[in-house]
Amino acid sequence: LKPLLASSFESEETLPGKRCCTSKVRGAATMGKFRLLDLVKPCMCVLPEVSTPDRRIPFREKILWTGISLFVFLVCCQIPLYGISANKSTDPFYWMRVILASNRGTLMELGISPIVTSGMVMQLLAGSKLLEVDQSVKEDRMLFQGAQKLFGMVITLGEAMAYVLSGMYGPVKDLGAGNAILIILQLFCAGVIVLILDELLQKGYGLGSGISLFIATNICETICWKAFSPTTMNTGKGPEFEGAVIALFHLLISRSDKFTALKEAFYRQTAPNITSLFATVLVFFFVIYFQGFRVDLAVKNQRVRGQMGSYPIKLFYTSNMPIILQTALVSNLYFFSKLLYRRWSGNFLVQLMGVWEGPEGREEAVSGLAYYVSPPRRLSDMFTFHFMVYLAFMLATCALFSKTWIEVSGNGPREVAAQLKEQHMVMPGHRRSSLEKTLKHYIPVAAAFGGMCIGALTVFADLLGAIGSGTGILLAVTIIYGYIERFQKARQQGEFNLFNM
Repeated sequence: LKPLLASSFESEETLPGKRCCTSKVRGAATMGKFRLLDLVKPCMCVLPEVSTPDRRIPFREKILWTGISLFVFLVCCQIPLYGISANKSTDPFYWMRVILASNRGTLMELGISPIVTSGMVMQLLAGSKLLEVDQSVKEDRMLFQGAQKLFGMVITLGEAMAYVLSGMYGPVKDLGAGNAILIILQLFCAGVIVLILDELLQKGYGLGSGISLFIATNICETICWKAFSPTTMNTGKGPEFEGAVIALFHLLISRSDKFTALKEAFYRQTAPNITSLFATVLVFFFVIYFQGFRVDLAVKNQRVRGQMGSYPIKLFYTSNMPIILQTALVSNLYFFSKLLYRRWSGNFLVQLMGVWEGPEGREEAVSGLAYYVSPPRRLSDMFTFHFMVYLAFMLATCALFSKTWIEVSGNGPREVAAQLKEQHMVMPGHRRSSLEKTLKHYIPVAAAFGGMCIGALTVFADLLGAIGSGTGILLAVTIIYGYIERFQKARQQGEFNLFNM
């Protein structure tokens, strides 16, 4: 499978033989017709770009570049925005920051949201044929990559302006025009840095994609912090530690009634508890278990007699893409719903999108569309209308995004059949011409059903109250599992040895 947005930053390769000739003919046929994609041509010379490596990058060097990219990202997560006085205003993304790899009041305020949104929109436009692009033509691929990059920068600038103008850092008149422009420039430059880091890893210098790396790091950091945080807080019963594990030992030592201390450590509502930590571990094991579900289709080489192999079709065929796209959709809905509600709370259409109540900076949707697509937080909510709508929404959107993604990312039955034919591979007992028809019985079903399983696991984790939200845990496990598979493959090929670094 291609990693997140891999089609946007894939390395250039020469297509051999007949496909190259076909590409030239198609390219010549489209030269005389104006397309929206051609509007990007004047901007291609000014867009930032990471050059494709002219040599094979060793695995150890990939680890080095991956570590450098992660270090830059973590440093940006700790550098506060210059020009803001305090972060006491509302935070539309306070519970989604873990998933969006963003950090409040820092250069990484926007996180990966602009890149994921631009990738989602561009891929859906290409898949629905509203944007004409032929991925077999080199010029079209370059224009599509440039268009997605340009659209990501435009979204970054738009979100930065929306954050400032909506009063996220206080009224604009209090900030002043100079500070407001400076904050927008800082957010825009940080967004470009994230885009370049992601492209650096996607071009083959590192492992996987930057987006996946940043998401997994942010989620694991949150889980570890909530489990072992040494900070104290006053809940009215005396000082308590924020970390669930440290709080458990502290309560057992400081309280005379051990049973009450255990009960509070397992079920306290004001901070992370041991039950949430156990739920997180349980969801981890569930996801790892489902990762092993797959169907192996037997294939053989037509030219080499006796050479047999298998083409695996995993249950999570599209990996974590459905939940990433679903998260991007919901986060944008929340942002615009809360922004509109702050301005026009009495408008009927705005209330239809969502009504927000609660303390400043911790508002929650209490009705409207935003409420019904937000996850329930307790097991007692399982039989409510809210839960039923949320479950149907999660299953439907994850299945839809998963099935759509196989078409727009080049992992559909037609593309897989073409790849197998180029390698002269066929399925025993099936004609070469019926290869695509056979794959249609497996790949779309695996994509749709796998997407629904991902959605169901997310709902299950949210009900258990797992730390970091069900979506975050699912993303972290699938991303880490992918990195483990890469390391195992490199070790089997002799490129990586843990004891011979």
